[in-house]
Amino acid sequence: MAQISFKQLQAFVAVADLASFRRAADKLNTTQPNISSRISSLETQVGHRLMARDAGSVRLSPMGEKMLIEARSVLRAMDGFLLAAEDDSLFDGTLRIGVTEMIVHTWLGAFFKALKARFPNIDVDLTVDLSMNLSDAISEQRLDLALQNGPFLRTTTGNTDLGPLPMMWVGAPSLNISTKVLSLRDLAQHPVLTHARGTIPYEQMQDHFAAFQDISVRHVSSSNLAACHQMTRDGLGVACLPEAMVREDLANGILMPLRYLWVPDALQFFARFDADTCPSFVRAAADLAQIEAQKHADAATG
Repeated sequence: MAQISFKQLQAFVAVADLASFRRAADKLNTTQPNISSRISSLETQVGHRLMARDAGSVRLSPMGEKMLIEARSVLRAMDGFLLAAEDDSLFDGTLRIGVTEMIVHTWLGAFFKALKARFPNIDVDLTVDLSMNLSDAISEQRLDLALQNGPFLRTTTGNTDLGPLPMMWVGAPSLNISTKVLSLRDLAQHPVLTHARGTIPYEQMQDHFAAFQDISVRHVSSSNLAACHQMTRDGLGVACLPEAMVREDLANGILMPLRYLWVPDALQFFARFDADTCPSFVRAAADLAQIEAQKHADAATG
């Protein structure tokens, strides 16, 4: 009997799904020569050409299409075998996770601790980016799991609700504007530190301020929320940030809540993945993210 390895089948399925040896290597956390070697050895053992390598593309042969169905079945069976063993340390590999910066500054650390405790042999490859870019990455299978806010132009078969992140206006105590209800004219006396252009909070602020044509608002947009947060601490402007991000600063008096009566909509977050093809530990990671997001939300109310 041919000694076909699990890694050979993983490589075959990854190349077939991604139509690229390089992207398959990235997904499996190895090198392109390793992927090529595994495919070549697999073809030698089964005695058939499984795929054609054209310039810049990969196409399955008729035999490759037939064998792909069986290869997927073997990978699913192995995943089920590991689940049946009831020992999550048996799972190994790399989990490619994409998150928005808001999650980095709220419950990401607790999530990683919980993930490592349950799956000690799973390595994490982390990407931090805007939600729109994470959507592209999950659609192109460059990520296994995206923790991001909606809305989304494209659906995914795995979609776990992580709850909302409400926004609030804050400013440094030195601004001395936290004791009264603020008008937009009051707010506009200071630079408004906002999220990156193209994000939902930024667009909603633009629309809101545009309704007051006689008031000029100075915007300072940033793709780095940590920088926006620090500038607000330093009294360089006012900002509307996730309540979860500024909770500790509010408790310590480093920032003060501002009573401006309009805020952008709370951002609704989801854990998104391909439920049809992912290993079971990806779905489990989404469930862990939901648990940690809920814990963080509960801490704000209790």
